[in-house]
Amino acid sequence: MLNNNDTEMQIHGIAASPGICVGKAYLVGREGVDVVEKYSVKREKLKEEIKRFKDAVKKAKDELYRIIEQTPKDLSQHAHILETHMVLFKDKMLYGRTIETIENEQVNAEWALKTVASNVKAMFSDMTDSYLRARAADIIHVSDSIMRNLIGAETESIASIGKQVILVATDLSPAETSQIQLEKVMGFITDRGGKASHTAIIARSLEIPAVLGLENATRIIKNDDIIIVDGTSGVVIINPTGQALIQFEERQERYEEHKAVISRESHLPAVTLDGIHLQVMGNIELPEEVVAVMTYGGDGIGLYRTEFQYLSRSDFPSEDELFDKYKDVVDVITPRPVTIRTLDINGDKAASYASDSEAANPVLGLRGIRYCLQKPDVFKTQLRAILRASAFGHIRILLPMISCLEEILETKKILNEVADSLDNEGIDYDRNIEVGIMIEVPSAAILADIMAKNVDFFSIGTNDLIQFSLAVDRVNRQVAHLYQPLHPAVIRMVKHVADVARDSGINVFMCGEMASDPMNLPILLGLGLEKLSMNPQSIPMAKKTIRSLAINETRPFIAEVLKETTTKGVMNLVQNTYGSILSDKIFKEG
Repeated sequence: MLNNNDTEMQIHGIAASPGICVGKAYLVGREGVDVVEKYSVKREKLKEEIKRFKDAVKKAKDELYRIIEQTPKDLSQHAHILETHMVLFKDKMLYGRTIETIENEQVNAEWALKTVASNVKAMFSDMTDSYLRARAADIIHVSDSIMRNLIGAETESIASIGKQVILVATDLSPAETSQIQLEKVMGFITDRGGKASHTAIIARSLEIPAVLGLENATRIIKNDDIIIVDGTSGVVIINPTGQALIQFEERQERYEEHKAVISRESHLPAVTLDGIHLQVMGNIELPEEVVAVMTYGGDGIGLYRTEFQYLSRSDFPSEDELFDKYKDVVDVITPRPVTIRTLDINGDKAASYASDSEAANPVLGLRGIRYCLQKPDVFKTQLRAILRASAFGHIRILLPMISCLEEILETKKILNEVADSLDNEGIDYDRNIEVGIMIEVPSAAILADIMAKNVDFFSIGTNDLIQFSLAVDRVNRQVAHLYQPLHPAVIRMVKHVADVARDSGINVFMCGEMASDPMNLPILLGLGLEKLSMNPQSIPMAKKTIRSLAINETRPFIAEVLKETTTKGVMNLVQNTYGSILSDKIFKEG
């Protein structure tokens, strides 16, 4: 279907940053990067070719350094993302292998770089974890900037745009996104990218609408086309009719009003109508995101994923590097708590320097606590860093992918060894630090009563728990519709874990995405969950919904929920009972 000035067209992508904007399209060019010629290089000319590659790397690094230096104040907390790209310029996976390819295959630098970048991208793209898959974009952004310098392509400056526009691009790197001037750029859409990409994280921090992963937006949309971007539902409308413009302008007005109310109310406590105070915390992946948790009224960090510091580098991070990052988060969020999850990557693929073998099914392979127990030196380094940081605030340790009691006992043994080493060195740490486990493997949920005797808290990771319980790969388009948080089996499993925690006198948290959907909150409150953690942007709406509910009504409601035998039956019951409260949610399609 071709686009013309008389035809309205609607395309769908990934809702990466909420909000609605209407304006003229501005296509950001990416000429010359995709088409690369291959030619042979004589052996005596290889040193010259490698120098040409190194010069292009240096020029690209210098360009990024200037961007970092000029980063606006409101984006300074994301400088770490750009600094990570600086490290990638010399990463063994990209820099080292490109030089090896030039030498071994006697080919030109452009071809070698494109081949290596494609291989690395494929490696990351095969991963089931959306956050790890999104790291492929970092490799591509860095290789693209080197490639543009190799072929002499012009780089368009987003900072120099002089009119109000909506950016349309194949992709935008974090460096490009950080140059956005809010008075000129109303929003942006891209063919590539996903919700976990660094570009999406920056868009959300700027609070501008963004829809990513549209695949063919740059082919369909022309410069100066009028487009509507709905970053809440992931919809882009090209050449909208007058009726569509009116409809979305009204939605935009309602969204802005709602946002203002949410902003005013975000720091109000999440207290139910019958006076029960719930904790609503934030999940973060980067230290810089702690600012967003506070901005959106979070009661602490319920899940600090630590994988990022192990990725996109040529070796394991040092104890001091890890300690500095953990302490940065603690310093900002104190006196609120921080729950640090220990390393949860598939070591064979996520970190090139840890590669030992190929795993056919990495999500069920050597990851989480399994990986850490097989790499005790790596594990001890991280545990020392966490314990050292615990002297500066309220830190909890969370162990991922626990499937049996033996893993808990072995971890505690290692943790005690680490604590002894700190004692011997006279280094302060919290001797009463809490240690909890992720309940994300069905065996851990079934053995919850045994697990509870050996830990201080549970944190229910619904993303994997649902996936494993229902045997559904949530990123497989053919079966993703079967991934249902309100499946009766999932509700019963969560109830069992919550009941065991209550009877054992330990805390239970929920840190999976199930906690962030207001539709699920009447059930979660009824099950006895009073500590929730979610992406920072979801915190205000969750707190607002909680303030509209009464625990003494949700608990008898659960008795009715447990009678339902289908997901549809549960959803209908929630809608019929709490629909008037939940319909206040503006973040819905249509």
